[in-house]
Amino acid sequence: MKKIALLIILLGWSALAHASGSLDSVRVWPAPDKTRVVFDLAAAPKHSYFTLYDGQPYRLVIDLAGTRNATDLDALDFESMMVQRIRTSSAPNGSTTRIVLELSEGVTPTVFPLPPNERYGHRLVVDIPGQSVPEERITRTADRLPERKVIVAIDPGHGGEDPGSIGPAGTYEKNVTLPVAQRLADAINADPGMQAVLVRSADYGVPLNQRTRAARRERADMFISLHADAFTTPQPHGASVWVLSRRRANTELGRWLENREQHSELLGGAAEILTSNGGDPYLARTLLDMSIDNSMSGGFDAANILLKELEGITRLHRREPQAASFAVLNSPDIPSVLVELGFISNPQEEQRLRSSGHQQRLANALYNGVREYFVRHPLDGTILANTKVRKHTVSSGDSLSVIAQRYNTSVGAIQRHNELNSTVLRVGQVLEIPSS
Repeated sequence: MKKIALLIILLGWSALAHASGSLDSVRVWPAPDKTRVVFDLAAAPKHSYFTLYDGQPYRLVIDLAGTRNATDLDALDFESMMVQRIRTSSAPNGSTTRIVLELSEGVTPTVFPLPPNERYGHRLVVDIPGQSVPEERITRTADRLPERKVIVAIDPGHGGEDPGSIGPAGTYEKNVTLPVAQRLADAINADPGMQAVLVRSADYGVPLNQRTRAARRERADMFISLHADAFTTPQPHGASVWVLSRRRANTELGRWLENREQHSELLGGAAEILTSNGGDPYLARTLLDMSIDNSMSGGFDAANILLKELEGITRLHRREPQAASFAVLNSPDIPSVLVELGFISNPQEEQRLRSSGHQQRLANALYNGVREYFVRHPLDGTILANTKVRKHTVSSGDSLSVIAQRYNTSVGAIQRHNELNSTVLRVGQVLEIPSS
C-alpha cells in the first residue's frame, strides 16, 4: 500500500515537473467585429486546438502542453455576444491544461502566440470573429438630405491590450481618452445640428488603419483623435493639438494614387467623378491634391480653434498647432486633428486627467471648438450652415469679456440676447451668441 501511495506521489511530481509553464491570467476584449481572448503565460506556449461544432454550445478546445493553470476562470467578468463562457476541462495528461471556449456560433478562430514586450510576457491570442458587442450606428439616408447633421468621428486613443502611456500613479491613457470621448459625444449629440460617431465605445483595441476607415464609413465631416502625452521626466505639462505634416500628406497621396480600389472610399463627390472618368490618373492626382489641401487646411483651422478653447480650462504645452506623421491623421478628405489632453507623465496633470470634473471641462471645450469650426466653415446642406445663433457652453475660466472677444461680439450683445442681469456665469451654462 505504501508503494502504491509513493508511486502516486512520484507520478504527480513527474507531471508537475513537466508542467514547466503556467497560465497566469486571461483577458477578454469584446470588439464590434470580434472577441479577443489573451492567455498570459509564464513561458512560450506549446499549444494545439480543435473545435467541437456538432452541437451547442459550440466549443473551441485549446490544449496548453507543459502548463499548469494558475488562474480562476470562474472569476472572469466579460460580456461578449460570441464567447459565452471560458472554462477548463479534463486534459489528456497531467502536465497539460485544457481550456474550453463556449461560443454562440461555429466560426473559424485565429490562434497565434505573441512574444514578450515591455508590458506583457508570453501570450497566446485567440480571435473569435463575429459581432461581439451591440452595434451603435447612425441611421440616415445615403444621399445625405439637406439640413443634415454635421458628423464628427471621435477616436479615443488606444484600448484593449494597448493601455497607451501609464502615469506615475498607474493611470492608463486608454482610461482617460475613453471617458473624455464619451462626454464629448454626449455634448455633440445634445446639439440638434451635430452627431457623434465613437470609433470605439468600450475597452477594446481598434487597429490604426481601421480608425479613420470607421470615420469614412460613417461619412464623417471631422475626425478628432484623443490622447494623453507622456515624457521620460515629470516636468512637461499642458495640452497640444496636432495636424498632418506635409511629408506624411505626400506619402498618403502616393498611396491613394496607387490603390485605385480606395478611390471609391473618397467623400465629397470625388469618388463619383473618378468613376465617371474611368479612373483617369491625372484627374485622380488633381482631385486627391485638392482633397488633401482642403483637409489639411481644415485641420489646421480646427486645431487653432480647439487650442483657444482648451486654453480657457487647462495649460497648453504648445500654443500653435503641431505637425506630425501620426498614422491616424491620414485621411485625404476629412479634416483631422489629434488632441493631447495633457501629460499623463506629470503627477499633477495625471491627477487632473483622472478627475471627472476636468474630463467634463475638456469635453465642453472640445465641443465648443468643434461647433465653432463648423459655424465658421459651414458645410452646404447642414443644419449648422443655416444656424444664425451660435451656442457656447461656459467652462472654468470663462467670462463674458473673454467669450465676447472669442466670437467677435460685445458683452452687452450677449447680455441682451440671453437676458442676463449680471456678468456672473456658472460652469455648464449655455449661452446663445448673437451674430456679429
